[in-house]
Amino acid sequence: MSVRDDIEAKLTEIFAPSAIEVIDDSERHHGHAGWREGGNTHFRIIIASEKLDGLSRIEQHRAINAALSDQFDAGLHALAIKVTPSR
Repeated sequence: MSVRDDIEAKLTEIFAPSAIEVIDDSERHHGHAGWREGGNTHFRIIIASEKLDGLSRIEQHRAINAALSDQFDAGLHALAIKVTPSR
């Protein structure tokens, strides 16, 4: 399973989103801190989940980062997170 697929599966398991998009943005960060050859270091996440509705932006980001702690331990460097209202 790719890192992107792993991230999507973990977020789907925990947050049961009505919509989710996980984009590998690693190549856009070539040469920046945390970048590695082969990518899988920088991702953009767009997610809508009732479990995130009502939380502050900081609480939403903390919840997502906590859910992906294993991925961070394995080399994930950065996330850009956009939470949209659930449908």
